[in-house]
Amino acid sequence: QVMSAQHHENGKRQSRKRMTIEQMTDMQANKIIGDLGLDDKTAAKFKDVYKKYMKEMNDLRKEYMPKKPVVKPEEGKPFPMPTDEQVDKMMRDRFKQSRKMLDIREKYYDEFRKFLSPKQVEKVYNKGLMNQGKFHKEMNRRAGMKKPDFKK
Repeated sequence: QVMSAQHHENGKRQSRKRMTIEQMTDMQANKIIGDLGLDDKTAAKFKDVYKKYMKEMNDLRKEYMPKKPVVKPEEGKPFPMPTDEQVDKMMRDRFKQSRKMLDIREKYYDEFRKFLSPKQVEKVYNKGLMNQGKFHKEMNRRAGMKKPDFKK
């Protein structure tokens, strides 16, 4: 068998550097620019606005990321089921986050419309939603992470 891990001289596995959010956003912007066939002037405007848009969306996602549980279950026992109050709070937080995301998308629709057609803006938003999962899967694959095998 061929070993796929890279090693330093001292024999320890060399970990790959993860891309930063800024680098991922830059890659996404370049992909969309190519897909839309934008000229250099429009591409520069697009990239600037797209980076701001993605920063606001990522900041909002971080704000609502679920916190890790403080209490861990006992060895071999499942996590305790959340209470009705906890589920209610989670649902209300999701609604709040969705409203804020919609506000951001609407705000940036107006910004993108200054130099893109409505059809192009639709493609930008659709590509972002459709590629989100694909992009994260690819980044995880490149980082050497594998999907857990639940069949075992």
